[in-house]
This record gives sequence, C-alpha cells and structure tokens, in this order.
Amino acid sequence: MEGFEVAGRRFRTEADYKAALRDQAKIKEIKTQVNMEQPGEVITLYTEMQAGKYRFETTVGNDFDDEIYELAQEYRRQGYDQNSKLPAGKKKSLKNKKKEKRQPEQSSAKKVSGKSISGQNKVSAKKNTDNDSNTSISLENFDKRMQKEILHELRKRENRRKLTVILCSLVAVVCFGYFGVYYYFSDRTQMDYENLAQLKGNTTLAAGASTGVTIHYTEEEEIELKVLEEYQTLYSKNRSLIGWLKIDDTNIDYPVMQTTNNEYYLDHNYSQEYDRNGSLFLDKDCDVVHRNTNLIIYGHHMKSGKMFGNLNKYSSEDYCRSHSTIQFDTIYEKGTYEVMYVFRSRIYNEDEVVFKYYQFLDAASEKEFNSNMQEMAELSLYDTGVTASYGDELLTLSTCDNSEEDGRFVVVAKRVL
Repeated sequence: MEGFEVAGRRFRTEADYKAALRDQAKIKEIKTQVNMEQPGEVITLYTEMQAGKYRFETTVGNDFDDEIYELAQEYRRQGYDQNSKLPAGKKKSLKNKKKEKRQPEQSSAKKVSGKSISGQNKVSAKKNTDNDSNTSISLENFDKRMQKEILHELRKRENRRKLTVILCSLVAVVCFGYFGVYYYFSDRTQMDYENLAQLKGNTTLAAGASTGVTIHYTEEEEIELKVLEEYQTLYSKNRSLIGWLKIDDTNIDYPVMQTTNNEYYLDHNYSQEYDRNGSLFLDKDCDVVHRNTNLIIYGHHMKSGKMFGNLNKYSSEDYCRSHSTIQFDTIYEKGTYEVMYVFRSRIYNEDEVVFKYYQFLDAASEKEFNSNMQEMAELSLYDTGVTASYGDELLTLSTCDNSEEDGRFVVVAKRVL
C-alpha cells in the first residue's frame, strides 16, 4: 500500500497512483514557472486554473487547486490584483503574515470537519463554552476544500435519494400494471365463461347451422356424427370445441378445446383471443371417436383459481371424497367418471426410462394396461378404492405443480357412465 502514496495521499489502484504522479509532475512544472510569493502571478495562475488551462486527475491536483485558491484569496484580501508585484524586501514578511492569518482558519475548519466526519456532532450546530445555547454553523465557516467535499457529498445523497424514488416508482408502476393486466384477463375470462355456460343447452342460436360432422379416417372409412343438442350453439361458434368438463361445487365448468398442436390454447380462449389464462384442451393425439384408452386434458394452474387453479385441492383425501365425480362430455356423447388416482409427477427427459403419464394414451395389451395402473397406484397420494380393468376408459386431468421443476399435478378417473 505504501507504494501507492503520493503527496500524502494513498491510492487503491496502480492506475490512480500513476494519475497522481502525473498531477504531481504537472504541479512541479507550474511552480517552476510561477513565483508563489508574488501576488500578481498567483492570482493570474488561479484565474487560468478557473478557466480550465490546467486540469488534474486526482486529489493531489485538487489539493493544489485548493492551495492556489486560498493563496489567491489571501492576496486579494490584502488588496492585490493580477498586476501587483512585491518588492524583494517585503516578500518574506508578507508570506509570514499570510501564514499567520491562514493557520487559525485552517485549524478551526479541521476541528469542525473532524467532528462532522467522526459522526459525533451534526454540521448544523455546536455547543458554546457554557453549554447553555447552540450556534448554527454555515457552509462559509469551512475552507474551500471542505466546502467542495460537503457539497459533493450532499449532491451524492440527493442523487441517491432521487434515484431511489424513481426506481421505486418504476417498480410500483410495473407491479400495478402487471396486476391490472392479470385481473383484467381474469375478470374477462370469468365473464366469458359464464356467458358460455349460458349458451350451453341454448339451441336457438344454432338454428339453421349445420350440426352434423363427417369424419374421414381413411378413404374407406367415413363416419357421420351429430353434435349433442346442448353443444350445437357453442360448436357453431368455434369448431375447435371437443367437449365440456364440469366438477360439481367447484369453479371447473369449462369448454374443452382441441387443435392440431398442444400450444395454441395455452394462451387463447374459446373466442380465439389472446388470454393468459388459456383454455382447457384435449391432447392433440387423443381421439374421442375411435376412443383412446386414456384421454388427457391440460389446463393452467392459475393463482386466481381459474382453469385448473384449484385442481391441487385433490391432494386432500377428504376433498376427493366430496368431489369424486367428474363430468366430461364430448360434443358427441356424455360421460361420467370417478376419481381413481391422484399424484404428482413431472416432465422427464426423452432418454429417462421412467413412467411418463403424459405418454399413456393407449394400452396395446392387458399386460401393458395393468403395468400403467400399477405405476399410477404407486404414485398416488392415497388409496381411493377405485380400480380399473383392461378395456375401461380413463380420463386424466393435468396441470402445473410448483413443488419441483417442471412439476405436474395429475388426477386420473375411470368412466362409470
């Protein structure tokens, strides 16, 4: 550390140290050109420094700047100006006189500044000798150098305060904006689905619309289907509708959509508008006509409780007992299911050899079916007493779970009607 000291000032980095050496060399050169005992030369030097002729990089230069300021002020108080020049015989006496006048002022300033820096007394006041009254201390009580340091510190504090206020205001605006958008979509979604629930079973708007569906599986196979009457109006408004999911005494009472990918309805609603709540949707590979062994329905776990936001209540066995029945109608037929398994899982890497519930759509054999049932039974949080046999139709409800990375909360039910 001693190697980084210049003119009584210490520097933390080599770059600052080198800058201080450059300032020191510049000061030495100035002093060879200016006679500090001649008032005119000192005042001229001060004027040139104020005009920016000499620029310093470190506190070594600032100290010299303060020294010249004080010396010039002292000469001016004595009535000298830039054109003044002392006779040779008076130089020493004036220099001694100048030092005598400056020493008490500097000593007083250092004493006061020392109290301020130590934190023992505030700059605004100090006690007098009899301790009976306080006397205010103004900025003028300090020397030029101390004034600059005080003002610099005050400006730093004020800038920090302003920056803090601005940052807090920005954070508040962003937070209020986020919650505003969140609740806007939440309220809009609630109203939209309440209106959709009223349209379910209303056939008036579907009058004249085609409610028959022709599905071409192959060139040889063509199936004619008819949409159930209560879903005809909804289907005529959006042909991506595939069914309706309802659990009594819960907020889960929504249309179920299906399209050619599992992305679109993550952030679109039934009306095909952008909606961060998304929609409930059936896995793209599920087939409600040539029925899969297992139909998987996905939905967001919204903090507002929308979509599958309350599905994790099934982690309670008591809740499951009172909400054991799930109604899932396709647009072609009604269906009632009974909850069988409730478990937590996650999305696995492709190369991980583990049971992946989201890949279980069909069982090619009874052995494969029983193996999948065993996997889910072992994962289940509790025993519902409900079991399934090969040939039974299953329904899986899946949503996000924050208990682990890429976590999922899953409810599996067996069709009973």
